[in-house]
Amino acid sequence: MSNTALFPLSDEHKMILDAARNFAQNEIAPIAAEFDESGEFPRETIMKMGEMGFMGIEVPEKYGGAEMDTLSYVLAVEEISKADASHGVIMSVNNSLYCHGILMFGTEEQKQTFLVPVASGASVGAYSLTEPMSGSDSASMRTRAIRDGDEYILNGRKSWVTSGPVADFVVVFVMTDPDKKQKGITSFIVPSDTPGFIRGKKEPKLGIRASATNELLFEDCRIPAENRLSNEGDGFKIAMAVLDVGRLGIAAQALGIAEASYEAALNYSRERDAFGKKIGQFQGVSFKLADMKTRIEASRLLVYNAAMAKERSKTTNERFTLATSTAKLFASETAMFCAHASVQIHGAMGYSKEYPVERYFRDAKITEIYEGTSEIQRLVISRLETGLR
Repeated sequence: MSNTALFPLSDEHKMILDAARNFAQNEIAPIAAEFDESGEFPRETIMKMGEMGFMGIEVPEKYGGAEMDTLSYVLAVEEISKADASHGVIMSVNNSLYCHGILMFGTEEQKQTFLVPVASGASVGAYSLTEPMSGSDSASMRTRAIRDGDEYILNGRKSWVTSGPVADFVVVFVMTDPDKKQKGITSFIVPSDTPGFIRGKKEPKLGIRASATNELLFEDCRIPAENRLSNEGDGFKIAMAVLDVGRLGIAAQALGIAEASYEAALNYSRERDAFGKKIGQFQGVSFKLADMKTRIEASRLLVYNAAMAKERSKTTNERFTLATSTAKLFASETAMFCAHASVQIHGAMGYSKEYPVERYFRDAKITEIYEGTSEIQRLVISRLETGLR
């Protein structure tokens, strides 16, 4: 069970925490291994999450959301991810990378058309920035959009699109003026039934296998100019603002994975006998458990602090990049540390699919990579602190 003693929760926060925990343990945990094995998208449980308001937690009710605060969002992602990281990242992308961007930068018409169905859970949203040869260096992206009257013609190829195989709408970032590099990036909202929108190969991933990920191809894909998100050249600004929130979701996902890994190791250490003792009585195991617990609690405070910083920004407009980057960096490395330690404590059984810890280990790794690698987080943090570039 999550330890929130050091971070007092309101009755509303306790309600969302309990609802997410009950749903995750009763509906998601029993099917997690099955969907991990098959790699199928868990549409039924995702639709149920939408009905419960989990797919648009911070979106106002008038746009189909639950109109709760950022801490509510983090608590829900944490609990969902504790049961299954795949469900957690689907939820995170839908809330942060898709809904948040349209809520912050979209027109009223765009919100009614593209935000309402996704925030309510009736449809699925996705976000597409990365390309085969353009990851952290977004200025080198090759996908182009050329203005043609009241339309833009998109051509190019995107990769690693979370929920891409099932998304109804995708926020896509493309170059409209390559000479301007980052200032030449523009974003568009693209319905998946648009001619020229082609779903490419599905990625065979190490972990989060039930989270559908693929390539997207655009071949003379015509998009109405009214689908452009903000102005030409605002794409990089939008992408970075959205990633700040995305990093918070991944930090919460990582915290959930770390907690699941720790609890599995703790329970196993109490049950497993060796040399006439429970293995938790041996210093080599008990010290691992102590380190896991300490890092988890430190991660929790960083993640919840980042959530509160984002919440304050709604009225103060303060930047919360430093808070989300530090939370994402530490929580993701904590997830990997705890998953590794849990496998080690389980010994040979940790390497077996009979126990979920091997899935936690595979799922943990991606948290150090997407929404900005650990190296990129360290770059962001150091630049913000030193003021040097």
